[in-house]
Amino acid sequence: MNLEEIRNYCLNKRGATESTPFGDDTLVFKVANKMFLLMGLTSSETRFNVKCNPEIAIDLRERFDSVIPGYHMNKKHWNTIISSSELSDEFIKEQIDNSYSLIVLSLPKKIQTDLL
Repeated sequence: MNLEEIRNYCLNKRGATESTPFGDDTLVFKVANKMFLLMGLTSSETRFNVKCNPEIAIDLRERFDSVIPGYHMNKKHWNTIISSSELSDEFIKEQIDNSYSLIVLSLPKKIQTDLL
């Protein structure tokens, strides 16, 4: 997936917003004002950070060269995904979905209900 495809996929999530709070070179996608994906705009390759269950994060890093500890993030809870031929579009979407779900499930029940 390229940057625009990832951006569109994120913005189609219920309640998702896009901003650039860290400067014009980083897109941030949030739900209920909490980040679920960060994506740099200046890299020569498409890469982004997503939240991940810590045990799953380690497993993914061991299985795929294109999944590394989250750049400039808490390495326990965030992975950097490098969009490459190693990773299918379905896999990339699954990582975005998982990150979004982790954030939504951390929200108060009323907000969760509105988003699900």
